[in-house]
Amino acid sequence: MKAVILAAGQGTRIRCVHGERPKCLIEAGENTILDHQLEALSLAGIDEVAIVVGYEKQQIIDHVRARFGRVGPAVHFIENPAFALTNNIYSLWLARDWLRGESFACLNADVIFDPEILDSALPGSALISMIVDPEWRDETMKVIICGDQVIRMSKKISREQFSGTYIGVTLFHRAVQDRFFSKMQKLIDAGCVNDFFNTAVQELADDGVCIGFTTTGGLAWAEIDDPLDLTFARQNVFPQLTPVASGIC
Repeated sequence: MKAVILAAGQGTRIRCVHGERPKCLIEAGENTILDHQLEALSLAGIDEVAIVVGYEKQQIIDHVRARFGRVGPAVHFIENPAFALTNNIYSLWLARDWLRGESFACLNADVIFDPEILDSALPGSALISMIVDPEWRDETMKVIICGDQVIRMSKKISREQFSGTYIGVTLFHRAVQDRFFSKMQKLIDAGCVNDFFNTAVQELADDGVCIGFTTTGGLAWAEIDDPLDLTFARQNVFPQLTPVASGIC
């Protein structure tokens, strides 16, 4: 299994406190969000990772090389040169050849979480599985669940309708890969480069593909888009995480 981290975005809403740096390099104690993601992937047995970079890409590349060197995971960098004009559907689409033929985990680069959340989600039986929190979180994407599957995902789902909050981590089985990539291709060709890749997932759900889910199980996580998110993470998430070693074995 592989993993792809979508880290090309500009993070404009967090710059007032984070400066001209990618969101994945936000510091959580002695480590960054990216450090914690790479550790969580390694603990889950995933050591082939691609990071899609764009905004301030060299900062991410230099950080990974300095932090992990040769003892860390096998990290491949994929550039999204149109990062200022596109959303994460385009970044994931750029990684399709590297992912071809493999099951994979897809992580938004601004989410930090307890490693057990990912570990408990693997291996999943569904063709696509989203990790969700049963609790409401403002701003983030919500899901509606019917039975054992997600039937709708959107940021416009109301508190009255929602079943859970999507934390920004999705698992894809290789058996659904061709259909998923085909959906993304059609959206890209139609000019929908500013969509979330979840648009393609929703189309598969509408076609009858079972979109499964696992939950956070009450473990700590945060998506960090703005200063309020960062304050929440510093108070409720960072203190619960174990520091990451300089080399991940």
